[in-house]
Amino acid sequence: MHPKNPFIKEYDFDRLTSIHPTLNDFVFVNDYGSKTIKFGDRDAVKALNTALLKSHYGLTYWDIPENNLCPPIPGRLDYLLYISDLIPKTNIRLLDIGTGANLIYPILGCRHFNWECTGTEVDLTSLNNAQILIEKNRVLKEIDLRHQRFKNNILEHVVLPDDVFDVVVCNPPFFRNKSEALRSNKRKVQNLRLLEKDSQNFGGLSNELWYKGGETAFIKKMAMESVQFKDQIHWFTSLVSQNENVKDIKRAINKTLPTSVKVINMQLGNKKSRFIAWTFQG
Repeated sequence: MHPKNPFIKEYDFDRLTSIHPTLNDFVFVNDYGSKTIKFGDRDAVKALNTALLKSHYGLTYWDIPENNLCPPIPGRLDYLLYISDLIPKTNIRLLDIGTGANLIYPILGCRHFNWECTGTEVDLTSLNNAQILIEKNRVLKEIDLRHQRFKNNILEHVVLPDDVFDVVVCNPPFFRNKSEALRSNKRKVQNLRLLEKDSQNFGGLSNELWYKGGETAFIKKMAMESVQFKDQIHWFTSLVSQNENVKDIKRAINKTLPTSVKVINMQLGNKKSRFIAWTFQG
């Protein structure tokens, strides 16, 4: 975990449950005598997220529809902390591609760093939920949302002629199709030894989970479109879930002739992750 991540310490469940009492329904004492939750239980993770957003970032309301992804906040914040290392600026202008119903990157960008944040989303139901989050939390009022009306585009039609952004962040659809996503979900359930009722945290809408060709095809498409906006956006970045995809993605990005390409590794507990970043500017 990034050394500046405030969630590097153990959760103070006494404080969190006092702020968001619903969380108390999911807290138990493990074999080591520590309070925790079942991180395979989507409702438990959602309650924890709500408590963290209320206690650390001043939100009064946070909720997502049953079928949308429920993101782990510490890992999402880690991505942005490494972005802040990449860009030595105080007031970063961030564009989040596929912000989802949870709006998590704009929320963290706005509240943790005081950045100017814009989120885009192709799914109208998710976009509407993100807008509700803004409307119900005055501290989020500066976040801007845009609808990507064209499912085959990523940056085109949402980056406007007068826009200037310091960075694009993206958590792309990882899988190539629905069956691959279901197989991965089954493996996670088996690895965590979850009961059927506990496996629901691996939900997600189709546009959140899969894209024809998977994350490699998605980021390649993003790289092609990035050339068009190289004077408006300083750094283009995207998470890459599978390390074996990095080489192919990096090769495709290099074909667009950027001035710099970086792969930044991250680790959250035993889980290793990374994002790729490229720029056409000096």
